[in-house]
Amino acid sequence: MVSNLKKRKMKNKFIYLALIAAGFASCEPEFENAVDANYTSGDADFSSYVAVGNSLTAGYMDGTVSRVGQTYSFPNTLAGQFAVVGGGDFTQPSFAEDVDNLGGLTLGGFPIAGTRLIINASVGGPQAIAGTSTGTLTPQATAYNNMGVPGAKSFHLLAPGYGNVAGVSIGQANPYFVRHATSTSATVLGDAMSKNPTFFTNWIGANDILAFATSGGVGVDQTGNMNPATYGSNDITDPGVFASVYSTIVSTLVQGGNAKGVVATIPSVTSIPYFTTVPYAPLTAQSIGKGLVPAGSDVATQIAAGTAAIGQLNAELYGLLNGVFTAGGEPNRVRLLDAATANPVLINDETANDRSAQISGYLQTVLMYDAATANAFGAIFGKSRQATAGDLVVLPASSAAGGGIGATITGAPANVNKNGISYPMADKWVLTPSERTAVANATTAYNNAIVSIAAANNIAVADMNMIMNQLVSGLRVEDGNVYTANYFSAATSSTVLFS
Repeated sequence: MVSNLKKRKMKNKFIYLALIAAGFASCEPEFENAVDANYTSGDADFSSYVAVGNSLTAGYMDGTVSRVGQTYSFPNTLAGQFAVVGGGDFTQPSFAEDVDNLGGLTLGGFPIAGTRLIINASVGGPQAIAGTSTGTLTPQATAYNNMGVPGAKSFHLLAPGYGNVAGVSIGQANPYFVRHATSTSATVLGDAMSKNPTFFTNWIGANDILAFATSGGVGVDQTGNMNPATYGSNDITDPGVFASVYSTIVSTLVQGGNAKGVVATIPSVTSIPYFTTVPYAPLTAQSIGKGLVPAGSDVATQIAAGTAAIGQLNAELYGLLNGVFTAGGEPNRVRLLDAATANPVLINDETANDRSAQISGYLQTVLMYDAATANAFGAIFGKSRQATAGDLVVLPASSAAGGGIGATITGAPANVNKNGISYPMADKWVLTPSERTAVANATTAYNNAIVSIAAANNIAVADMNMIMNQLVSGLRVEDGNVYTANYFSAATSSTVLFS
């Protein structure tokens, strides 16, 4: 890292900081070779290194910030290398009260953030570690070198009161910043500048898109709205707002050219395992039948039960929907289930043509349903469709698909209480093609702004978007290891670079 800085002399070129990837690591980083004692800082001054950003900077790992996990933050790793060439002390918010290393936070004795997640092979996904968090929102009123704030969007770094505990319950403040804001009116950037940085890293912007994506697009693309005060927590930030805020952040950090630094591009969030692990077509005769027979039943019994259920579903639900949608000019919107292959989940798509009136009308005139039941059925399935390869099913949906929704509809076809099978999965579980496009457009616009603003301020860019895209297929490094973003593969558990 230091050698790169010396060679490039911090000119505005793309550099790829391998050590930044340590911020993704879900395992403890190891360094087999000592740092070359002949390295120098070149013309960079690391005496006061300050890092600004969000969870990627803070050391957020396994779904939380924990006492031990924070020590593996990428800024802390970089600071350890900078110390070899005269770098100063590097401080991070204290998590000393997290004695059991569970992570999480409590406010007034009530949990407001969960404990660390671990991969549970038996359930096929993440599961919170049992225990009660001892992390609290006790104010530390201290500016630290690591000013990464989990959950922060770009404009939050400039917002007074973002560290005021009174605003936490109404979504106007961030509990992680509350813990160390120097005052209730402090800003993240203002506290960062109080450290008088001589060198900085800035990796902000992922959350301006991420919350929209991870919520399955339950939010608004605010492109065209220049007032972030009106945004919801899951909304996409207007690119113009992002560029303006980002320019202010960077121009402030460089202090008129007196400080050098590195900014990082925003990864394409839809390439991470959160969006690529759960298949869009997981429904087989066995998987459906498994939930209909006693636990421990053999495979043949499960398949037989599932095959029978598929026949019933086709006769009472899928055939009905296919008929209505086909009559409306959409013959492929819902197809009959096939017991011999894997079938897509049934989802609710807010952009789909609303066929609720046609469904209700068919039920009343052909099947003689009463109006109330027919209307309720139409409202549920009016915007339903089967998922396609263009849809991304989010990771938490693995526990929702096929699960009961807790209610049935009187008089409706049988089995109308299974998510994704006979009841459309809610919008929050699926990122549809139009929502993916909104995310991609914002990512491109933000990264173009980052590169342009970096060039204007003569600072370096770490292209983390490119690195994350490489991780999807495997990133080979000099020692021969191939690093990936697949944290569900036991075979690659020591070479996973995304937590």
